[in-house]
Amino acid sequence: MKFIAWQMLTGDKAKYLGLIFAIAFSTFLMSHQVSIFCGLMNRTASQIDDVADANIWVMDAKTQYLDEVKALTDQDLYRIRGVQGVDWAVPLFKGTSRAKGPDGKFRGVILMGLDDSTLVGVPRRIVLGKIEDLRGPETIAVDQVGYKFFFPDQPVILGRTLDLNDHTVRIVAVVDSNAPFVNLPVFYTKYSQAISFVGRERNQMSFVLAKATKGTSESELNQRITKTTGLKALTGNEFGWETIWYYIQNTGIPINFGITVVIALVVGTVVAGQTFYLFTIENLKQFGALKAIGVSDLRIVGMILMQALIVGAIGYGIGISMTAAFFEARHRRLHDRLPRQRRKRPARYRP
Repeated sequence: MKFIAWQMLTGDKAKYLGLIFAIAFSTFLMSHQVSIFCGLMNRTASQIDDVADANIWVMDAKTQYLDEVKALTDQDLYRIRGVQGVDWAVPLFKGTSRAKGPDGKFRGVILMGLDDSTLVGVPRRIVLGKIEDLRGPETIAVDQVGYKFFFPDQPVILGRTLDLNDHTVRIVAVVDSNAPFVNLPVFYTKYSQAISFVGRERNQMSFVLAKATKGTSESELNQRITKTTGLKALTGNEFGWETIWYYIQNTGIPINFGITVVIALVVGTVVAGQTFYLFTIENLKQFGALKAIGVSDLRIVGMILMQALIVGAIGYGIGISMTAAFFEARHRRLHDRLPRQRRKRPARYRP
């Protein structure tokens, strides 16, 4: 019976291929859009994922997500360091500036200011150079996308200079950072230099990065910091998800992607369902003949379900393969880079 069902399915080539195409296209569109949405949401927390040395982020109590912060004071840093269970705590600056290349081409950049003595917060994937060289004056580390923008079609070498808000800075390292939500170049420098690059204000400390002592749980320490200082303390993973949910709840991104996915699902279901319905109707004579020779109703239903399962599996496989091929072809482009899976990494820098 299975062979007969297969022969009936492939007997009408047009409907057989039409069913597979409808399911494959619907699968491709849904998986493609869902993948882009997940990647886009993961980008919103990319700077959080790049920080592997600290497991606690401390910020103003009303902070909702990564890109909108209220500056902390130096006194807040000392208060956090005084909380029982804090092994160490260092400042972190996150802001924006404008950089100009040798050819006059300029672009807004994301500027990350790292603790002067420890450089906690720098990405681990170093393409070229040494992060320790950031301790020198007027030095920066640049992500690969930023380097390719300011020096297109040129070899990656150190020592090149850029103008950063009226400061001439020297590139001492090139890093492989996660793609930010707004795909701007990401620069890393010392905290003291970062605040001078963007212009001095009364308070400019965006976050405090802290690490719990051995034997102290992260959740317990977060509660202590919040109770003692009145600030918000979250783990990197919690802060990342809080940022992601902010974008989900306060932007039209999920609605736009959701509409596309729903349309693909409805169109694929209608086209495939209608085509398979016509295919079954046209084969009523064959099913009637099988019924006449003693084939049970249950066996006939099983044959129809097997036909549906075959075209569904083939169409789904083709659709997912198309999605995988698309991202495989695009992920090597730096501007289209995919966010990496979050993983816990051992600490490298320690005050």
